[in-house]
Amino acid sequence: MIKYLIPVLLVMVLSCSGSKKTQKAGMETARPPYTEGVFDKQGHRGCRGLMPENTIPAMIHALGMGVTTLEMDVVFTKDKKMILSHEPFFNHEISTKPDGSPVMAKEERSLNIYQMNYAEVQRYDVGLKPHPRFPRQEKMKAVKPLLADVFEAVKQYMMMARRPFPYYNIETKTQPLTDTIYHPGPAEFVDSLMALIREKQLEDHVIIQSFDFRTLQYLHLHYPSVKTAMLIEDYDKRTLEEQLKALAFTPSIYSPGYQLVNESLLKKCHDLNMKVIPWTVNEKATIDALKKIGVDGIITDYPDLFN
Repeated sequence: MIKYLIPVLLVMVLSCSGSKKTQKAGMETARPPYTEGVFDKQGHRGCRGLMPENTIPAMIHALGMGVTTLEMDVVFTKDKKMILSHEPFFNHEISTKPDGSPVMAKEERSLNIYQMNYAEVQRYDVGLKPHPRFPRQEKMKAVKPLLADVFEAVKQYMMMARRPFPYYNIETKTQPLTDTIYHPGPAEFVDSLMALIREKQLEDHVIIQSFDFRTLQYLHLHYPSVKTAMLIEDYDKRTLEEQLKALAFTPSIYSPGYQLVNESLLKKCHDLNMKVIPWTVNEKATIDALKKIGVDGIITDYPDLFN
């Protein structure tokens, strides 16, 4: 798959300006977002507002707009391949079946990716169907890619662009009620994910995020050097202290729905040496307001709002 991306990447590289500082691999060592004082620009699912979500074109396009971190979601196929997908099934808003007919809302949950081999998953398109909530999103043929192929495509792009290597903010898509039905349990999920990350020598370039505290707890116990992000729903009424007690350790990043963020919360997090990176902020005025009060980064569907 990657060999077909190189001509596209070359065109994208030529259209983007980047840093000329290089090292022996054609890239700088890790820098943002964990250099003190550097604001972390995160592209949600690549750049969902502009390109098909969780696809290689979305990731490359986001890099061309200068994001420092690529946010993405990972699920498993039946044959234990890790692919990018927000749901462990084919969401009706973005999916087209192999016969060209659209996936309907009533059937989407029956199209369980964890019960399909990777070859079958690749027969579904996730880029041609107009997205009802993102009218600016460019339409193109696209599939749910292997996480390994995403890593390779980004590496090729950054080496050709001679720009600093980005971070990956990877969400583990698990929950207790669907263990072994839509996904592996936390231990298998995390161990498989970390095996690939270590194979690609990316431990220092990843953040693992989750709403499911079990995966973060397993990471903290077995892979303590890996950065973790505690995702918090915007309707969560617990205090920060209650949330941290439930997690049982202090993560690298506190990542709530942006509506929950205020100066008092920021101070509490910073006093605990946690970065605060809210999601998903899609208005320029809100991004500016959150930056003004001191958030450490923003996750957005529209990385062009950072410019």
